[in-house]
Amino acid sequence: MANSRRLARLAAYLRPHWREATLGIIALLSVNGLGVYIPWLIRACVDKLSTNFSLNQVLHYVVQIILLSSAMLLIRMASRIWLFGVGRQVEFDLKQRIFEHLLKLEPAYFATNTAGDLISRATSDVDNIRRLLGFAVLSLANTFFAYLLTLPVMLAISVDLTLASLAVYPLMFLLVHLFSNYLRQQQAAVQEQISDISELIQEDISGIALIKIYAQEENERRAFAQRNQQLLTANMQLAKSRNILFPLIGGLASVSSLIIIWLGTIRISSGTLAVGDFLALLIYVERLVFPTTLLGFTITAYQRGEVSIDRLESILTVTPKIQDHADVIHLHRSDVKGELKAKNLSYTYPGSSIPALENINFTIAPGELVAIVGAIGSGKSTLANALPRLLDIESGQLFLDGWDITKIALADLRSAIAYVPQDSFLFSTTIKNNIRYGDPVREQEDVEFTAQVAQIHPEITNFPQQYETIVGERGITLSGGQRQRTALARAMLVNAPVLILDDALSSVDNQTATKILNNLSKDTDKKTVIFITHQLSAAAAADRIFVMDKGRIVQIGNHLELVQQKGLYRTLWSQHQVEELLR
Repeated sequence: MANSRRLARLAAYLRPHWREATLGIIALLSVNGLGVYIPWLIRACVDKLSTNFSLNQVLHYVVQIILLSSAMLLIRMASRIWLFGVGRQVEFDLKQRIFEHLLKLEPAYFATNTAGDLISRATSDVDNIRRLLGFAVLSLANTFFAYLLTLPVMLAISVDLTLASLAVYPLMFLLVHLFSNYLRQQQAAVQEQISDISELIQEDISGIALIKIYAQEENERRAFAQRNQQLLTANMQLAKSRNILFPLIGGLASVSSLIIIWLGTIRISSGTLAVGDFLALLIYVERLVFPTTLLGFTITAYQRGEVSIDRLESILTVTPKIQDHADVIHLHRSDVKGELKAKNLSYTYPGSSIPALENINFTIAPGELVAIVGAIGSGKSTLANALPRLLDIESGQLFLDGWDITKIALADLRSAIAYVPQDSFLFSTTIKNNIRYGDPVREQEDVEFTAQVAQIHPEITNFPQQYETIVGERGITLSGGQRQRTALARAMLVNAPVLILDDALSSVDNQTATKILNNLSKDTDKKTVIFITHQLSAAAAADRIFVMDKGRIVQIGNHLELVQQKGLYRTLWSQHQVEELLR
């Protein structure tokens, strides 16, 4: 069942390139046809020359053999170009499919599947499938045609010598069958160890600063050495199995030639076999030795490909949990006012029994600035992720301008909501390109204007390359506050009606954060702003404040109203004032 499913997947990979694959197979058939005809021509030449030697006849046959051999060489080259080309095309298609599929998956998928493992599958495993559909298909087709065309001719010359020479072949195929599952399991173990190493390298490179701060280089070296040793052990076990199987196959294949030489010379001596027939049989047997010996390498490529197909399909068969419905609603960004409403909004993370959000209700008017405060783990970020549908929430709970957000086209919903998450991720490119990531063709003056609103423009102009400064991987050359304000400028440049700041100013001082919020409130094209923060002095400037605790909104009001009420906000504000005094 599993094998038929893998073959079906291989057929699906090949289907778009069937013309090239067909041409390659036809070319291989032609090559093997010529490979069978040339020994037959040599047989005829030897038989004629043994009775009536003539230099003209020799030249006649030599010219034919040279021309046919040249044609055979050219056709073989064409077959390899076509079939290896198909493997490269499939490699391209798979990489494109994997990347596009990963872009459709929700963030939760990447929380349970590491980047190192996904990278390994998208590179190493795709490469294995390329080899399977290039080298392995070529080798299997060549072996099939070699046997299909050669055996009938050998049997026509001598049935008993042919059967005697092929007597060892059942033993070879039995060995291949016995080793097959064992090699597949060992190959799967190797691929898993490669993924583990890729994962560790990716994590350590991303966290190199932390490793050095805590002086954990030696621990990480030992961790890598352990995984590297596990990979070496798996590779050595696989190599041991191959080094037992492949020489056995090659040796048994060569025995058939020895049988022909032994029995053939006896027949020639007794006069029951012509010299031409003997030479033809010997050449035909040699023709079968190479593809049969090559079966070992073909098996390796096939086993790798089988394992890699399973590993790739485990990604490609994942259905995105968050996607457009059949009755999707399209909203143009210019028509969105920015009203947000929640009706008994609840959400529980998969695998958890405690709701992260529970029966939340609110209405946020267009252009309103709302701050959301609360202790760590109170559900603030979960609420922020729910609004642009980064979480798979139920329908009928969240609404944008009265429209259920689960019914709005994802592209339209997310173009209407600019979101700056806690982790201010920047790409390894210029500051300018990072700011205009959401709208790559925006002019320099637009980039500078949003940078001024985000209070980052003066610092950018102090850099030697200014807006053309490369920020490094994940923005490593910038400080935490600079990264956050650059990410804020990026969100503001798209000019979405709704702006969500999820603790996006935590590395910015209170005075600068307040200036940024004032700039947002003075915007002529006023946005609906949701400001999640622990900076209560900045939150105090908001139109309203939502106070969250254990997944619920426990208080709503402006700063003056909330400090006069008994409750969580007054407690948080008192703690904030004490902290300010102690600074």
